[in-house]
Parts: sequence; C-alpha cells; structure tokens
Amino acid sequence: MTTSRPRVLFLGTSLTAGLGLDPDSAYPMVVQRLASRDGLAVDVINAGLSGETSAGALRRVDWLLTQPLAVVVIETGANDGLRGLDPDSSAANIVALIAKVRAAQPGVAVALVQMEAPPNLGPAYTRRFHALYASVAKRARVRLLPFLLDGVGGKPELNQDDGIHPTAAGARIVGANVYKSLRPVFDSIFRK
Repeated sequence: MTTSRPRVLFLGTSLTAGLGLDPDSAYPMVVQRLASRDGLAVDVINAGLSGETSAGALRRVDWLLTQPLAVVVIETGANDGLRGLDPDSSAANIVALIAKVRAAQPGVAVALVQMEAPPNLGPAYTRRFHALYASVAKRARVRLLPFLLDGVGGKPELNQDDGIHPTAAGARIVGANVYKSLRPVFDSIFRK
C-alpha cells in the first residue's frame, strides 16, 4: 500500500492483535478512528501477535521496520509476566527493541505501554515487573503510556471469558485511553 499518511505501528501481543475480536475492533483500530475523528489522518498498522514475549518481539521487529513509520507503540512483556520470566531480561529485550527501531528509523517517535504482572507471582516479582517499564522509558528516552488495561482489567463485563482479553467494549476503552496518551505525540508530528 502506497500512502503519504503517517504510519503508526502497534507492536504487541494478543492484547494488541485483538484476540477473540473482529480485527476492526482491536484497540489500534479504535485509535485510528479517534484520530480520524479529530482530523489526524494516520494509517495504523496492527502488528499484534498472540503469545509473543519481549524476546519474540525483538526477533521479529526488523521486518516490521521496512516501511517508513512516524510512530511505533510497543506493547510487550505481558506474556513475559504470565510466564514469570526475569524482569531484567524483559527490560534488556525492550531496550534492545527500542534501539533497533531507532537504528532503522532515526526520526520515529517511540512509545512504550506499561504492562503489569499477575499478582500470583508474589509482590516482589510484581513490583520488579512494574518498575521495569518506567526504568526502560527513562533510560531509552521514550514516552511511557499508562497501563494498557487501565479501567478494563479485572472487570468481567469488559473482558472475554478468559478474563485476560478485552471484549469489543473493553477494547474501545483501551483504545480511548491509548489515544488520549498518544494525542500529544500525534499533534507534534502530524500538525507540523
């Protein structure tokens, strides 16, 4: 597809892919509709992949960077937390991922989405996992977006039967939250 509209890549897990939803209902597409409503013509690319860890995202990012991008939103680590992987390893993977994005596309704006670990791994793990995102964002100088499932996680009426993946209604809330956090980035890039 040839386009002159700025491209926004959402690199993520099944939460980004919209597991169990119509592809048009996944939160990245909600972001695109909200941007269009506000007169910001963007092309959203949903590169969510179910089951992917931060190591997997790092391995596959190169082929996603072959087209010009204006913004890359990174939602990764949820599966690391579900598997109890070492937060230091996750952090190293995310730092390397951001470095690859910047090496391939030096002018791109990068945003990192805060993720959380399930509480069943204990409070020490949960704290370390939570802290890795702010640490990476500061170290890599990227915008840290709030927790992806803020206002949706833990609410049965907004999640599918698995209790993890949002329903279409939940994805609309997630998309609105992400858009609100990305709007300053969009404004600075798209309205030059």
